Amino acid sequence: APVETLTALIRSSAEPAAVQRAAREAMRELDADLPLYRLSTMDQARAGAVDQPRFYAMLLGAFAALALFLAAVGIYGVISYSVSQRTRELGIRLALGATARAVLGLVLQHGLLLAGAGIALGLVASFALTRVLRSLLFGVGVLDPLTLATVCGVLAGAAVLACWLPARRAARVDPLVAMKAE
Repeated sequence: APVETLTALIRSSAEPAAVQRAAREAMRELDADLPLYRLSTMDQARAGAVDQPRFYAMLLGAFAALALFLAAVGIYGVISYSVSQRTRELGIRLALGATARAVLGLVLQHGLLLAGAGIALGLVASFALTRVLRSLLFGVGVLDPLTLATVCGVLAGAAVLACWLPARRAARVDPLVAMKAE
């Protein structure tokens, strides 16, 4: 079967425009009917080969950042709602001698327990989807321990930050006001 396309690389220290003219002339001498198209420098070819994957990586990174932000907002909302529902209970705890630090720890523990369950489910899902993920990752293993640990750490950090404000608010509850609530 005849070759439909042919790629040729020319190494030269001459100006690209001069090399292109010489290449066109050489092809014309071989066969005037053969079209010569898409002449580019190696830098242009390399940039063209990397542009699309770079764009997809940046897009994926942007979606990952958005997902992390939405997860943090969701955790904040759930913990904030939980604190508002438990204001009376937390006030009673404080009135009975619990320290603000203990209440802070209680709320943080609740939030991190939920986040830990989500991270565990995410790890199980990533193990289950290794075949799909393998085709999307280059230069890193699907089950790379450093990557998994980093992702879990970032998610846990986001969960701590998302839980901090509601936990701090719970620790500052005035027991008298809290017991009059509801």
